[in-house]
Amino acid sequence: MDMDTGTTTTATTTAATNATAATEKAATEKAESGSMRRELGDREVFAIGLGAMPMSIRDQTDEKRSIRTIHAALDAGVMLIDTADAYSSGPDDIGHNERLVAKALATWSGDGSNVIVATKGGHLRAADGSWPVDGRPDHLREACEASLKALGVEAIGLYQFHRPDPQVPYAESVGTLRDLLDEGKIRMAGISNASVAQIEEAARIVPLASVQNEFSPAFRSSIEELSYCDRRGIAFLPWSPLGGMSHAGQLGGRHEAFAQIAEQHGVSPQQVALAWELAKSPVVIPIPGASRPETILDSVQAVRLTLNESELALLDAE
Repeated sequence: MDMDTGTTTTATTTAATNATAATEKAATEKAESGSMRRELGDREVFAIGLGAMPMSIRDQTDEKRSIRTIHAALDAGVMLIDTADAYSSGPDDIGHNERLVAKALATWSGDGSNVIVATKGGHLRAADGSWPVDGRPDHLREACEASLKALGVEAIGLYQFHRPDPQVPYAESVGTLRDLLDEGKIRMAGISNASVAQIEEAARIVPLASVQNEFSPAFRSSIEELSYCDRRGIAFLPWSPLGGMSHAGQLGGRHEAFAQIAEQHGVSPQQVALAWELAKSPVVIPIPGASRPETILDSVQAVRLTLNESELALLDAE
């Protein structure tokens, strides 16, 4: 009788301990899941997106690898893919990156309905490799129609005005986004390469889901725009968050503090950079570029890296 009671008590205690451990694990996983998500307009996405630009600018010869890269990102939980009509080799190839993203989504085994493709209009790609701008309403409307066709969708998840055109009043360009939104051709509107004054002006014209500006360890002058978006609850999408295609691989060599902290944590300097950016504000959603699966798979791990206050201060001062 005593033995049975002891066994029962032990079993009950063990069950209770297991249940508590399971509850704590579930709570931890839920908390981690929450910290890995960010708001983008009326949607919730994984805290890191994928910049598809390198797949069409640097090397178009390995389409299969590019598609594997996009699939790897999606399999890892990425829900935001950034592209643009101008991401191409030249004027005869406009829309290349959009078509590539569309092909990858069409061949992915998962549910693509939760994926937001953010594209942009307002830049051109010249034969000499330069990037002229065209913010005329007629051009933006034509560009949106072309992007709809290239992406193979009835409405674009997020459409952003790529860059202000000094020859066109900003309100006219942004007003076209308002019209496209009202017509149901785009689901959310955003702007890119904008100043605080332009963000304020755009927000008076159209519900603003995002601002996409350059921000990285090497380029920090957009901190004012980032802070403004933080106060307003507008998603801030840092482009070239690792320093750009030519310098991302050398981030640790160019920024000693990032390399030092990376070594302490046993991660890449690129992960440290993304974690540092994520710590700036809950509105930040970096979109690191990639053209290889291993690159984006390293980047997405940054959501699990927590930097303490002294580490963040060291990186801020670097």
